[in-house]
Amino acid sequence: MKTNYLIWLGLLIGLTAVVRVSFLKPVAPELASAVANVGPVATPPVALSTPKPTQSVLSPRAITTPQPATGPLRINPASSHYFTDGSGKAIYLAGSHTWLNLQDGVLTDPPPAFDYTKYLDFLQKNNHNFFRLYTWEQSKWVAEVTAPYYFSPMPYQRTGPGVALDGKPKFDLTKFDQDYFDRLRLRVEQARDRGMYVAIMLFNGWSIDDKGLNNNPWLGHPYNQANNMNGVDGDLNHDNQGNEIHTLANPTVTARQEGYVRKVIDTVNDLDNVLYEISNESDLNSTDWQYHMIEYVKNYEAGKPKQHPVGMTAQYLVSDDYTILNTILFNSPADWISPANANGYKDDPPVDNHGKVIIADTDHLWGIGGDRQWVWKSFMRGINPIFMDQYDDSYKLSGGSYAMNNANDVSLRQNLGYTVVYANRMNLAATTPRNDLASTGYCLANLTPGAAEYLVYLIAGGNAIVNLTDASGDLNVEWFNPATGVTVPDAPTTGGANRSFNTPFAGDAVLYIHQTPSYQLFIPVVGNGQVSMQPSGPYTNGQVITLTASPTSGWNFIKWTGALSGANNPQTFSISNNTVITANFANMPSSRVYLPSVLSASISETVGR
Repeated sequence: MKTNYLIWLGLLIGLTAVVRVSFLKPVAPELASAVANVGPVATPPVALSTPKPTQSVLSPRAITTPQPATGPLRINPASSHYFTDGSGKAIYLAGSHTWLNLQDGVLTDPPPAFDYTKYLDFLQKNNHNFFRLYTWEQSKWVAEVTAPYYFSPMPYQRTGPGVALDGKPKFDLTKFDQDYFDRLRLRVEQARDRGMYVAIMLFNGWSIDDKGLNNNPWLGHPYNQANNMNGVDGDLNHDNQGNEIHTLANPTVTARQEGYVRKVIDTVNDLDNVLYEISNESDLNSTDWQYHMIEYVKNYEAGKPKQHPVGMTAQYLVSDDYTILNTILFNSPADWISPANANGYKDDPPVDNHGKVIIADTDHLWGIGGDRQWVWKSFMRGINPIFMDQYDDSYKLSGGSYAMNNANDVSLRQNLGYTVVYANRMNLAATTPRNDLASTGYCLANLTPGAAEYLVYLIAGGNAIVNLTDASGDLNVEWFNPATGVTVPDAPTTGGANRSFNTPFAGDAVLYIHQTPSYQLFIPVVGNGQVSMQPSGPYTNGQVITLTASPTSGWNFIKWTGALSGANNPQTFSISNNTVITANFANMPSSRVYLPSVLSASISETVGR
């Protein structure tokens, strides 16, 4: 995000941090070798003392004025583990998502309205900055339960003639329902204003076949021949399932899907907080179709003002070995991926990201599962973790028996937000997952001379030996208790050798070792333009910096906001802490990119193009 409230949260918290844990696992062989690599422990010149009495409690709720998310995001050239918004800052994504955050749904027709404002409040309270925006392709029925589920609104108008299998007028696949796209845009805008990024799900593999379960959502799909007045038949082999529509087998269907994708992109292209997800858990036969759709989105956006990251998430497969699914993801043209339960992503996440941003999702690892320990393991390995959250149980996956405030899920949600705080405190773009530097096997390290940082996770607390050989001089030490949200300062140490640290409380812990702050300057951009900083950072306290804003052709520089105000250009100031300044550019008068209402005649002309 750019002038994002989460960034401000990290700056305002200062030297605070937070974390939580739950999923315990035996120490892996990799961790044992990490202990061996750390080597002998040197006696620190300043002995570690009993923790100082001063403690801080991290409270994301204290920040009530979030800053809008900025972008568009692109893979950070300094570290492909993360996105960046163009300011140079690494953007770490963490959050939770639920099944009804775009369309209303479930057991009654019409389905009850989902309280989206309350949902955003919930995410903001937990300091989350990312979620998947779910779509359902069918108007009725889901695979998981026998009861009839209903979804509304749908992307296509229901004009008839004729009656579909759900008893309502058939869909006209040449006419989009503007209500769907207006809602889509509004919800992305509202998330942006809360400092949140949104992955827009374009298709859903749980909408086209029964997955061998209780019911058949294909019966409610617009591409079922019985449900549209255009004669489109997505079931080529007539097995009463729609798996073929998530392949390239039917050019007519693919053309209709491409028209829908164009409509989505036209609706949100000018927004900065957008990512795209091709499909949720389509089956293994969808690979070529998903690769095609990734390229289609990229090619279509190439002619638009903004380009956004395109993701591919784990496919659906019943197997004892999901390695093939991750190989398909690694080989894809996607910018970001969500892996399946293989390669250690569930228990001992790997460091290698294959040049893609990894957004690990409990949805594809457990289905329903995960805990705070998994969150911290993932964060320490350069992964962006997200949670498939049953939330208020409105989807009733468990038949209405889910307890929203169960201890595990509350802790998981909080710790997702705590990792966001640490991500914003650290110079994350300069960090590297370095399992070899900590005896625990979980360490993010920034070895920049004079600005070294080590973030270490202790799965079960106790002792950690940290290799500080690459750091010189004094380093500050603090502990964070994931179970309580409390930070505890410890006595400083020095670099140049291995040092031993013992947790001052029981249970899992986070250890943050960092040098006396050198400050970072982040310059998000609203509009089109660039900002030069002289000199380049990091900076020392009181250092004078000159900012020069250079608008792109057809744009004007308007003003500075954030830590600076006014329209002076160039602008000189002195830095005294981590600082966010936004450069605001405005387009010279022109027609708007997005029109909230489009005549159905115009829509009809563009659907099949």
